[in-house]
Amino acid sequence: MATQVYEESEMTLMDGTVIKMRPLKISLLREFMKKFEEIATVAEDNDKSMDVLIDCVQIAMKQYAPEYNDKEKVEENFDLPSVYKVIEAASGIKFDDEGNVAATGIRGLS
Repeated sequence: MATQVYEESEMTLMDGTVIKMRPLKISLLREFMKKFEEIATVAEDNDKSMDVLIDCVQIAMKQYAPEYNDKEKVEENFDLPSVYKVIEAASGIKFDDEGNVAATGIRGLS
């Protein structure tokens, strides 16, 4: 009997589309984490921080819903809590309610 080592979750986007999420494949996780590391260098700038988070969502959408692998579509169909959910599902990086990366204390958005 096969054992599932990850949890799959669902999320409904603002346009009503339901996407299923699970941890990213290693090939995408490498790209995702490289982009996410940039958050520490732009943490004091809200616009730049948001750009990094949107880029991370775009990378995750390559696996979850390729039709949303576009910055404009992400900005139109995701709110900030949805962005956090995608990042958590894709990488296991947890955010608190204020946008701080819970494990490291890096300010996600100020």
